[in-house]
Amino acid sequence: MTETSFDVVVLGAGPGGYVAAIRAAQLGLKTAVVEREHLGGICLNWGCIPTKALLRSAEVFRQIRHAGAYGLKVTGAEVDVAAVVKRSRGVAKQLAGGVGHLLKKNKVTVIDGHGRLAGAGKLTVEKDGKTTTLAAKAIILATGGRARTLPGLEADGKLVWTYKNAMIPESLPKRLLVVGSGAIGIEFASFYTDCGSQVTVVEVLERVLPVEDEEISAFAKKSFEKQGMTIKTATTVKALKKSGDEVTATLEKDGKTEEITVDRVIMAVGIAANIEDIGLETVPSIKVERGHVVTDAFCRTGDPGIFAIGDLTAPPWLAHKASHEGVLVAEVIAGKKDLHPLDTMKIPGCTYCHPQVASIGLSEAKAKAKGFTVKVGRFPFVGNGKAIALGEAEGLIKTVFDARTGELLGAHMIGAEVTELIQGFAIAKTLETTEEDLIHTVFAHPTLSEMVHESVLDAYGRAIHF
Repeated sequence: MTETSFDVVVLGAGPGGYVAAIRAAQLGLKTAVVEREHLGGICLNWGCIPTKALLRSAEVFRQIRHAGAYGLKVTGAEVDVAAVVKRSRGVAKQLAGGVGHLLKKNKVTVIDGHGRLAGAGKLTVEKDGKTTTLAAKAIILATGGRARTLPGLEADGKLVWTYKNAMIPESLPKRLLVVGSGAIGIEFASFYTDCGSQVTVVEVLERVLPVEDEEISAFAKKSFEKQGMTIKTATTVKALKKSGDEVTATLEKDGKTEEITVDRVIMAVGIAANIEDIGLETVPSIKVERGHVVTDAFCRTGDPGIFAIGDLTAPPWLAHKASHEGVLVAEVIAGKKDLHPLDTMKIPGCTYCHPQVASIGLSEAKAKAKGFTVKVGRFPFVGNGKAIALGEAEGLIKTVFDARTGELLGAHMIGAEVTELIQGFAIAKTLETTEEDLIHTVFAHPTLSEMVHESVLDAYGRAIHF
């Protein structure tokens, strides 16, 4: 067994781990990253990036089908599933290769194998029956998460899919059941609906996209149903019975059951942290609660030399949150001063369905529950010239302010390109912007961003175009 010493060792090369490694190396720390599968982790290989490639193909197909609305004539368009999947995998491969280049450029040592803690300050890596021990002044755990399973409803990869199976279909199912209406479930529901599948979405909670503002959730439900989706909320999947090349699902709502038969089922009921077989038991001071590693505001575990970031820790489970934590932890380890802990209220969340959904901060209901007196502004896409010109006049931007101080408490959007527009509000919250700052900001015309301005104006009774 050989032993090598580093200043920092990162376990996991996903969007948290590889970013942490690069930043640590930039700060002059001798750094290694250990990865057993793919550089870039789930996000680049089986999550954020390849799903967006799939959704882009679906978006183009949807636009072709509605070409007549733009004065264009198109005939004979159809989905080539194999080609769509090939493009998606190609995009993922390109970006994963880019991560390898960035790590090499920054002189990060990449170690291929399965890493495990071996007590404080040490980590073993096993590959092809050989074991290497790494010693480090600081260790960053970034092992990510995986699809959560429900007892009796486990995926088999053939009739019942995880998100991985759903990204590489051999053919389009005519009838599809999606279990779970969070971001992952709704994105797949949107993709397959646009490609021509008859999609049913089942959600155990009272509304789709349950983490979003209630008004946005209601808007989304109506839009999805108008596209042809069947939405069943407050409904539980009790059983899945496989027969031949189809599945019969037993659904329950208000004590009543019904059965629906579909060709495929996608399980999208959240994530589970990868806490198993990474040696947590060798460091008793590291605590796990509700399946996730407990950390402080600077991502420290119970051991001062071991940090944890990303999906391994508390929500929100988002790639950009993991990346930010990676940079923060590297700077903590390097001894940088005046660092600020991550404020989850300043993290935007995005769902890339059609129409897109994005939000940041408190919903109207949560703001009121916290005791704020609020001012709420709304602006519909139908009032925006750019949205109408794009043929994307369905949508809404909603802002929530503290009536006493003018603090921006939250922003909630549904419509075309809102996953890009939300960043304006993310910057505003980071800069502690008030309504006065936003009102006096000049927005270019004609742009979708003008709706950001108008929603703020509306909160204060000053909207111009609606």
